[in-house]
Amino acid sequence: YDRHIQYRNGLPRYGEWSYGPQVWMMNQLRISHHGQNGVYDHASFNVAVQLFEESRMVRNIQDDERHIREEKVDAYSFNLDFVKTIRARHKLFYGIEGVWDDVTSLGVDENIATGISVKGPARYPQATWSSYALYANYLMHLNDQISLQSGLRYNLVNLDAAFDTTFYPFPYTTASLDHGALTGSLGVVINPSSTWSLSANLSTGFRAPNVDDAGKVFDSEPGFVIVPNPDLEPEYAYNAEAGIARVFGKTVKVDLTAYYTFLQHAMVRRNFTLNGLDSFVYDGELSQVQAIQNAAVANVYGVQIGAEVKLPSGFGLMTDLNYQIGEEELDDGSTSPSRHAAPLFGVTKLSYTHNKLNLILYAQYSGEKAFVNLPQEEQEKTEIYAVDEDGNPYSPSWMTLNFKAQLQLEKNLAISAGLENITDKRYRPYSSGIVAPGRNFILSVKAIF
Repeated sequence: YDRHIQYRNGLPRYGEWSYGPQVWMMNQLRISHHGQNGVYDHASFNVAVQLFEESRMVRNIQDDERHIREEKVDAYSFNLDFVKTIRARHKLFYGIEGVWDDVTSLGVDENIATGISVKGPARYPQATWSSYALYANYLMHLNDQISLQSGLRYNLVNLDAAFDTTFYPFPYTTASLDHGALTGSLGVVINPSSTWSLSANLSTGFRAPNVDDAGKVFDSEPGFVIVPNPDLEPEYAYNAEAGIARVFGKTVKVDLTAYYTFLQHAMVRRNFTLNGLDSFVYDGELSQVQAIQNAAVANVYGVQIGAEVKLPSGFGLMTDLNYQIGEEELDDGSTSPSRHAAPLFGVTKLSYTHNKLNLILYAQYSGEKAFVNLPQEEQEKTEIYAVDEDGNPYSPSWMTLNFKAQLQLEKNLAISAGLENITDKRYRPYSSGIVAPGRNFILSVKAIF
């Protein structure tokens, strides 16, 4: 949908833009053992094989050339996890994990008039990606009021990619990335009474580039093309979180959580050069070269507020509200709002329960994202945003009213019905290229045999 609303020279840009059938198969084997010994009380071993395939078909309007891009991924993984209770108040969780992906990417250019097909550029390099990790997590109950939890994880990530220079003049034919990091967490939960709960947590995070980050060739939006960046480095996160919850009598519960994340070497999309050029012709259009690059720093912080109220006669009321701010540093040292920090959003529900009947009337809502608060990269995407009074793109606020009902007819039989977006509000979730559904009805029956 977001592609078909793009125009060029007064006409729709694309005659075709669609996904082919998605093929996915997963095979998993799990072996568990319960035993009281010096190494573990419970052990589990999981091994899985996934086969995944997807494709894209793209053709410009009034053009006979159809570009077909197909991706196949064979993914193999294993987990070996242990749980050991050490005395009554201490518990240890530890294990190892391995993931290995084999990525095959193919390109075919097909002439729909003649039926002739030739090899075309692939979306991704031919690549293998692997991740191996060791972890340990320790839970300790100091007493009935205080619990401590700490954890460590070491992750080693490898990416080997081979680039085809037949269609794009990459100054490299291969790339190899090897990165490892030790991350950890430390948290505490304090329950001074049955009506109070306090919590705090410190943690670090690590994400190494994957094939999509470092090797993709893709037109992210009209006039821009993303190219590979084999020099991409991992990003590191440093997190702090604190929460408080209070119960008032038997009817009201209120909770508040505040969080802050400092992201170092954040992976973001920025202008780039290829062989010294900042632009080249891609898909018939002169396009600005961009790549996923490491920004200096990025920050995300916010609060979550929730409340639940038990009302008389089976009624209940709950609400949850989230507010966050994200900033990332630009190349010139200035800052821009982060694309991944959504505007204010939340949900409020009024429920009624009686015997086997459950009714919920609820509202979902989102705040506005004005043009000045849009990330720099989003300000160019005029086709997916509304237009303010000054002619600039922005994300309007919206709210939907919805109703759900469920009736448990028998122990193993239930019927559910719903009416979503009752007011038929036209809205688009922030940074989404797809307008959300209008008024729609849902009816389902669930039977357990």
